[in-house]
Amino acid sequence: MSRLFQNQPEPCSVSELARRARAAARNLAVLSVERRNAALRAAAHAIKQHQLEILVANQRDCHDASRAVAAGHLSASLLKRLQTDEQGIEAMSRCVREVAELPDPLGQRLAATELDEDLRLYKETCPIGVIGIIFEARPEVIPQVAALALKSGNAVILKGGSEAAHTNHVLASIWRDALSHFLDIPAAAISLLHSREDVAQLLNMDKEVDLIIPRGSQKFVHYIAQNSRIPVLGHGEGICHVYVDVAADLQKALDVAFDSKVDYPAACNAMETLLVHEQIATRFLPVMVSRFISAGVEVRGCPETLTLLPESNLKAAAEADWSTEYSDLVVSIKIVKSTDEAIEHIDSYGSRHTESIVTEDQTMASYFLERVDAAGVYHNASTRFADGYRYGLGAELGISTSKLHARGPMGLDGLTTYKYKLLGDGQTVASYKSGKRTFTHRPVTDKVEEEKPTQAKPAEKEQRPRLSWSISILL
Repeated sequence: MSRLFQNQPEPCSVSELARRARAAARNLAVLSVERRNAALRAAAHAIKQHQLEILVANQRDCHDASRAVAAGHLSASLLKRLQTDEQGIEAMSRCVREVAELPDPLGQRLAATELDEDLRLYKETCPIGVIGIIFEARPEVIPQVAALALKSGNAVILKGGSEAAHTNHVLASIWRDALSHFLDIPAAAISLLHSREDVAQLLNMDKEVDLIIPRGSQKFVHYIAQNSRIPVLGHGEGICHVYVDVAADLQKALDVAFDSKVDYPAACNAMETLLVHEQIATRFLPVMVSRFISAGVEVRGCPETLTLLPESNLKAAAEADWSTEYSDLVVSIKIVKSTDEAIEHIDSYGSRHTESIVTEDQTMASYFLERVDAAGVYHNASTRFADGYRYGLGAELGISTSKLHARGPMGLDGLTTYKYKLLGDGQTVASYKSGKRTFTHRPVTDKVEEEKPTQAKPAEKEQRPRLSWSISILL
């Protein structure tokens, strides 16, 4: 047996694993950024070095998944998300390296206020603590999440889908082996759960785990949210639209709509419904539909679309199509009378993920961008840009459609919260209540900030900060 598989944590209960993760998080929170970055670069190198082990494990998973697809127990889109290759492994390694190059997200001063003479209040970023990530299929999740968690000083507990069990096991083993050379990084900085029973226990451990992020289907996210005592952050589905306005450049519209649907239809940021202004439909849709069909896309149209293209043998779109995330080469098309009707449709059926307008009318573009309620609203760009790597975040935990804490592709900022540090000189509230002293509430100048004393490590055990935001379920 190789050292890679010998370097495994001793079996322990989920409760003990979570307690170890809590202890690890306290250490990670004060680890220097230089050490965090060095560990990330070591992990990136290890991923490339163990490429063969990853490929063999992934082939085993894909073989089993292919049989499940043939038997009707697994979707073809999930199988596609499961697969990786040499390019995929290079992307994993590159992602980790790029996270190492990002600025340190910890200890960033967000605000500084002088409450009174020698009484200063500082607001600074800090880790959330222990993050539970529960995901389906995608093997690249482990290096992405582990990199972001380590960079932001958080411990992470992972549970991947059973369909990716071999791949996940190897990737977690590679990560732990790389970090084992850094004696100041606890082994419990990353842990891997193995069963649904483990997840059920984890979801009740609100004293040890600070945040749960589920990545998967709407049904899956609903289940996690309904069965967790821990704050949940995740998106249930990605029903994205592209709206082709009357003032659209036809070539741009063709390219944006095609890329949004065909580039990677299994992704949550793929377009599911194409909305087209009625005054441009006769010029645009015949070419667009022909291009879709040539790429193997099944097109489902509204009555007006079917009337416009009777020879295309399109399927009639049912009411359910407007609220369906296909995650496949299927698209629904609706002709609308106005931008307002397009916005109303998006508001009724969209999932607040990503929406795009194609138009050369800047006023109309601004109108759409301001009125559409989504984590990402684009002008003349494919919905497929909704991605942490493409946003320059290095990697992402997922797409948040919540309006609380984090929204859109979640990178390092999504794994940090903040704390207030108050530095005084014996002041008491009573003196302010009695009127002996008054607050100045003056912004701290750069000169004053430079004079801020360095805090010594407290002798007493630090109390775990409680999250001030409530459960966020992204649907």
